[in-house]
Amino acid sequence: MASPLNLQNAIALISLFFLSSAHFSVSAPDVHDLLPLFKLPKGLLPRDIKSYSLSETDNSFTIELSSNPCYIKFNDQLVYYDKTIKGKLGYGKVNGVSGIQAKKLFIWVSVSGIDVDEKNDMIKFHVGALSEELPAKDFEEIRSCKAKELRKSFSFLEALI
Repeated sequence: MASPLNLQNAIALISLFFLSSAHFSVSAPDVHDLLPLFKLPKGLLPRDIKSYSLSETDNSFTIELSSNPCYIKFNDQLVYYDKTIKGKLGYGKVNGVSGIQAKKLFIWVSVSGIDVDEKNDMIKFHVGALSEELPAKDFEEIRSCKAKELRKSFSFLEALI
């Protein structure tokens, strides 16, 4: 069942109407400023964005980063952003994500979706049927890409061998 249109949804829809034509482009507002319209924290994406597009018909998006590789550490969680990130925005969620991976122990797993749990102030990351929650406050700051995070992880591995 569809949820009723509340004031926040109406404001987001009106904002998107005035901000968009067929797609957003690099000359449009910063993508980080659009995320809160969907109840998503600005810091979900790295600072190093070259361009992006957002479809007004289905809210699918494509983001091109200016730097690659792009690693960001959120507390103890290392995340890799590919040169191209895709997905579909929804209110408090992102579905069909591609281009984002998280390191679990010694392997990289692809993030397939993201949900905001406002009640508990957490962000839930889906990896297939599994998920992990991290505090929403970890994603308030917009962070820059780092190219050397993976090398540090390999240095740790090499020390074990």
